[in-house]
Amino acid sequence: MSKVIYLDYNATTPMDPRVLDAMLPYMGAKFGNAASRSHSYGWEAEEAVELARQQVADLIGASPKEIVFTSGATESDNIAVKGAVEMLAHKGRHVITVKTEHKAILDTCKYLETKGLADVTYLDPDRDGLVTVEQIAAAIRDDTILITVMYGNNEIGTLQPITEIGALARERGIWFHTDATQGVGKVPFDVNAMNVDIASLSGHKIYGPKGVGVLYVRRRNPRVRLAPVIHGGGHERGMRSGTLNVPGIVGIGEAARLCQAELTRDAAHTRALRDRFEKTLLEALDHTELNGHQVKRLPNTTNLSFTCVEGESLIMGIPDVAVSSGSACTSASLEPSYVLRALGVGDELAHSSIRFSFGRFSTEEDVDIATESLIGTVNRLREMSPLYEMVLEGIDLSTIDWSSGQEH
Repeated sequence: MSKVIYLDYNATTPMDPRVLDAMLPYMGAKFGNAASRSHSYGWEAEEAVELARQQVADLIGASPKEIVFTSGATESDNIAVKGAVEMLAHKGRHVITVKTEHKAILDTCKYLETKGLADVTYLDPDRDGLVTVEQIAAAIRDDTILITVMYGNNEIGTLQPITEIGALARERGIWFHTDATQGVGKVPFDVNAMNVDIASLSGHKIYGPKGVGVLYVRRRNPRVRLAPVIHGGGHERGMRSGTLNVPGIVGIGEAARLCQAELTRDAAHTRALRDRFEKTLLEALDHTELNGHQVKRLPNTTNLSFTCVEGESLIMGIPDVAVSSGSACTSASLEPSYVLRALGVGDELAHSSIRFSFGRFSTEEDVDIATESLIGTVNRLREMSPLYEMVLEGIDLSTIDWSSGQEH
């Protein structure tokens, strides 16, 4: 193969050439500091930043005054959770989240717990990865100050009912944060229609540059103010000090503009490719399961488990296809996906799971080449597996006592 097929768009997207074109002037002649208010170089940079702020705001239905630029969604998540817990310490310390959240949320919550700054409830999703409004309501306490539930899951694509969760939070006077990183640009997202108070997103998930992200912070009804994690010159309404990354901000702004203009087309394109991909594989390979909700999910994402095929072996067996066995942030670990485990997927099946994600530049040819390679590799690996022979004989592997080799 002269080309490696890229099916890992949830890990990162290639930069759209139009985004690069918008950024290039700010890497050269237009090099000013957006905080330099005394000359034309600074004014030029500030004007570019404010245009990008408007472009991002337009994408998510916000006011440009509610857009705070960060280094990425991980930083945005940290500011959102730590900043809310510190700012609302006088009201309470209870936070509600879900076991399938990104590590940027889960690890931040665990950190706050170890420091004695927060009590955190981690909700269990159902087998499709969904939580319900009723679960959230049952978890609310008198001292609950923050609910944080991601919009679209990065591994399985499941879309949470954030509009309903946000409405509940609004009714109870609790701030609602969503990590919208995977959802923005793929499915409609409007902070007002969805009752969102705080939201995180990242440039490199929407065909923009790496190293730049956004934190949406509501200004009215309710007015949200977050304690800063980074202190300094008071940039970005005092919530995120530091000299602004003007080229990156111009990039995320242009990427947001393109996503708004092309969201419907992109969603239809990726959904058609994903469905073609799934149909081909599920018809050709038995004992293959879809993880996550079949309908309530991102249009570009599928997570499949191939019984009796170890995921890492499968990835190594398809060097012509770039995929991952889970989140790019945790793929260096050999542990099975914590997201799939939270869904109740057993370790064996979790180890056999692969995430495939499609994007703006994916093609039908990519899908056909990838499926052909996958089918051949799965069949080859299964031919070498005595466990697969047992499965074909109708033996439930979960009933085997491996120490004695007997079923129980």
